This record gives sequence, C-alpha cells and structure tokens, in this order.
Amino acid sequence: MTTEDINSTAPEADSAVVRDQEVVRMSGLRKEYGDTVALNGVSLEIGAGEAVAVMGPSGCGKSTLLNMIAGLDRPSAGSVRVHGEDLGGLNETGLALFRRRRIGMIFQFFNLIDDLPAIDNVALAAQLTGTPVRQARRRALELLEELGIADRKNVYPAALSGGERQRVAVARALMNRPALLLADEPTGALDSHSGEQVMDLLIDLNELGQTLLLVTHDQRLATRCASRLVTMADGRIIGERTLERSA
Repeated sequence: MTTEDINSTAPEADSAVVRDQEVVRMSGLRKEYGDTVALNGVSLEIGAGEAVAVMGPSGCGKSTLLNMIAGLDRPSAGSVRVHGEDLGGLNETGLALFRRRRIGMIFQFFNLIDDLPAIDNVALAAQLTGTPVRQARRRALELLEELGIADRKNVYPAALSGGERQRVAVARALMNRPALLLADEPTGALDSHSGEQVMDLLIDLNELGQTLLLVTHDQRLATRCASRLVTMADGRIIGERTLERSA
C-alpha cells in the first residue's frame, strides 16, 4: 500500500476541513426508534489519520453511531459532518454518492457478492462511481497485490478462506481512496490467526495515514489497532482515553 493511495482525497473536499484536519464531527446526535433512544446527545470528533475504536455492551449505540457516520441512517436531532460534507443536507441519492466516494466499509461477514470473483468484487466499488471497467480492474489488481492475494484474483468468495475474504473486503473498501474507513467487528468472523493478520493490515493502513473508526467488542482489536478508545453505554459516550498500541 502506498501513502499516495491512502492520502489521495476527492478534489471537491472542503478546504477548511483539510486545514483543520478534521474528518468527522458529530454534534448533539440523537436517534430515536419509536420509544427507544439509541443515541442520546452524542458528540464526537475524529481527526485525519486517527484510529478510533468504539466499545461498549450490545445495544449501547455503537452500530447506530457507525450508521450515522456512513449516512445509512438519519439522526432524530443533531448533525453529522464527514470530510466537510453535512450529511443532513443530502438526499438519498446524495448519500449514496457520498458513501461510494468518501467512505470505505468493512463488515464482520464480508458482504461479498458470491457470483463475482475477487477482482470483480473489488472493482465493482469503482465502477459504481463511473470508473471504466478496465481502469477499475487495474486498480483492483494493484490493491490485491498490495494485500498479498493477487494470486486469488479469479477465485470466487466461497473458495476463499475467511482471512482472504476479509482482505478482498478491505481492498474493496479502499478502491475509491476513502476519507474514512469504517470497520464493524472486522475480525469477529475470523479465526485467531486470520484475525491477527487483519489487525496487522489495519495498523499498516493507519500508519500510512488512513483514518479509521472501529466498532468492536474485542478489547485486543481496540488496543492493538486504535490510538483512541471511546466507550459507550445507553446511547451516550461515557469515556475517552488515548491508547498506546500493544504488540
């Protein structure tokens, strides 16, 4: 992986945000689902190049917070800005374009398309933004090479190991040089060896400048990969602390 790949940003990025090195600003965020309050007055800032882990018990609001940042759900109150974009001002089409261009997402269960080989699973992310097929496949192959699985480029997901599938998912998430990489329990479906490999990969990406937000139950993932830990309970942030990465 190259620094140029990680740090390249969209040309329309807000200049004030670039100056302030702020990638995420959530202010007074509240989310209600009927009588259930999933987020209650959450404010959080993430600077460029940070690796932030969010931890807390099930139902504390971690996944809701991630969905707000990704533009997958809308707050009941408060605001979310990501890389200078006020998500509240975007319609559904605008949010879809925002996700494709600015956000990379890694999921616990990979979310690969079963009837596409690895290279086309990766290339599809760029094709959806209008990149020509040949150009998209060329970049997809470069990413697979960087992640050490270029020899599996024509293999379908069912024939890949869990660790290989997650590497394909990471390559897909990086296709459009996102301002922010979101990871939702990225090692949760992996064996310990594959999990360690994915942790190493996330650390490498962050050291090259990629901004990360990890949502996890795994204390080891947080302490190995993040530089800041945010703890949630009952829809609120109840603590933050700086981390020294463990070996």
